[in-house]
Amino acid sequence: MNPTEYPLKPEERVLFALRDLYSRFGYSQFKMSKFEEYDLYVRNKDFLVSDGVITFTDTDGRLMALKPDVTLSIIKNTRQAPGCVQKVYYSENVYRISGSTRSFKEILQTGLECIGDVDLYSLCEVISLAAQSLKLIDSACVLDLSHMGVVSALVDALTPDGALRAEALRCIGEKNADGVRKLFPEGDIDGLLALISAHGPAPQVIAALRPWCAAPEAAAALNELEAVTGALAANGCECIQVDFSIVNDMNYYNGIVFRGYIDGIPAGVLSGGQYDTLMQRMGRSARAVGFAIYMDLLERLNAEARPYDVDTVLLYDDGADVIELTRAIRLLADSGRSVLAQRAVPEKLRYRQLLRFKDRGIEIIENHA
Repeated sequence: MNPTEYPLKPEERVLFALRDLYSRFGYSQFKMSKFEEYDLYVRNKDFLVSDGVITFTDTDGRLMALKPDVTLSIIKNTRQAPGCVQKVYYSENVYRISGSTRSFKEILQTGLECIGDVDLYSLCEVISLAAQSLKLIDSACVLDLSHMGVVSALVDALTPDGALRAEALRCIGEKNADGVRKLFPEGDIDGLLALISAHGPAPQVIAALRPWCAAPEAAAALNELEAVTGALAANGCECIQVDFSIVNDMNYYNGIVFRGYIDGIPAGVLSGGQYDTLMQRMGRSARAVGFAIYMDLLERLNAEARPYDVDTVLLYDDGADVIELTRAIRLLADSGRSVLAQRAVPEKLRYRQLLRFKDRGIEIIENHA
């Protein structure tokens, strides 16, 4: 173990590795304020993961909000250049309501956005970086891809009703075939049922869905998905699968969407996709694709994976020789171990070794190594 690296937590090392990865592909870091005008989020409330926003009144009377989302701020502050794409990555805190406690939580979010004249290469690059990001976190990972163009074409063929379309999306996301049957008791739902059951390697899934995607819009979307997955497979992206239960709001997302998973965490740690429709709603003609990694989930994984909070607890008494105590702690730390000096053992602390500092040296009390 390199003692100079030890102070970094596992998620911190991942963060530095991700920044290096994105920089090597020409993405520049995007820094932003902790807050934006509240109106930005009101106008795009359905796009937000959390429905709660922390607000306050600025000194000039404007209603401001601690940002619950990064993408909206990036879109607002980027400029469009014909023939170009703006490539940025970020590592920012967002403020959302916790699903478990229903209290506001500060969450570190890392990701990237590609905005502008996004073409097939740009799309493949972003998805490839998403796959590489997962690999940096854990080699046991999978990136599930879907295409909103395929989903919307099959749903739109059954109903133009917005409420029914939304309910159908929910059923697809839950792989709820019975729910689809109840929604469309008289409709030809074989295509949707095939969509719900489709999951696995791209060539097999795309071939299975081809008979249900004869309409021009569905065929074009399926062809794009085939082109992207083919290019990624040719360049060694082995963790990619197709799963049409990955669905997002069609008011914002329009093309390929994806979600990344790693072993040991039941929820997706990475989420992304194309959001050209959101760009249009914000008055932009550019295209866009990006993804975010939820670093708070990685903290939970590392906490579960690491059996100890600290390697060594060194107990000392009142009146201990500060010079000798400092020297002893330094020697332990220089050996590559983490050391916590205390006068009593903190409650519920997990440690490998418990030592006591005495004037004549160090006494071993417990040793679990």
